Amino acid sequence: MDRRLALVTGASAGIGEAFARIYAARGWDVAITARRAERLDRLARELRADLGVSAYAIADDLADPAAPTRILERLAAEGRVADALVNNAGYGVPGHYADTAWADQAAFLQVMTVAPSELAHRLVGGMAARGFGRIVNVASLAALVPGAAGATLYAASKAFLVRFSQSLHLETLGQGVHVTALCPGFTWSEFHDVTGSRAQVSRGVPRWAWMSSGAVAAAGYAAVEANHPVCTPGVANKAAALLAKALPERVGLAVMRAQGPRMRGRYGA
Repeated sequence: MDRRLALVTGASAGIGEAFARIYAARGWDVAITARRAERLDRLARELRADLGVSAYAIADDLADPAAPTRILERLAAEGRVADALVNNAGYGVPGHYADTAWADQAAFLQVMTVAPSELAHRLVGGMAARGFGRIVNVASLAALVPGAAGATLYAASKAFLVRFSQSLHLETLGQGVHVTALCPGFTWSEFHDVTGSRAQVSRGVPRWAWMSSGAVAAAGYAAVEANHPVCTPGVANKAAALLAKALPERVGLAVMRAQGPRMRGRYGA
């Protein structure tokens, strides 16, 4: 119980799993949560066996508004509090906005904006009181470029995480709490499989534009330790973000419009 504890959401695969491995490799205990209990249990057993840390597998669905309370209550029952929070859970709702069901969009917003905000709200005060804390909000390159048609709320939700992280970063300066928004671009994970865009992005995106989940998580870990408010990992992603900032907005929107279907679902964490 003398080790610090990192809480990682969306930890059954991809960037979330990579973050859990990074923290465990550095001697942290980890609490991992996602919907897929079997994968979580397997990862927790592996981390305990290989690295000798405590690993708590908490299967839950952040689309349920009560999930953050249940997750933190489970940790409290173990006598633990989170010293680091990685808000990584996420997905996309493909299709044009008018063609989707509002129930699907409402659940999406709960997972992508409300749950990470609530978890951070519940934890940041204790972090500040103890003089130590780390919060990583996994956003996306999509937050830094003009919006595209399709998956309409995805970029908006990721932009929310960036601005939220920047404000919380300023509020916690000097308190030992570091807050970072991590903005990856194309990442080898299950994101595009879940959204049904794997074949599309595989055809349209060169291999050099992709990063591994491990490389993205490593960049995010380094950034939050350095207390950088925003981290865009990878040379290609940094160049895209700088270009988007330099272009007039009407030009950026024209580019996104010209790309049409190729851009749908392309940016994801």
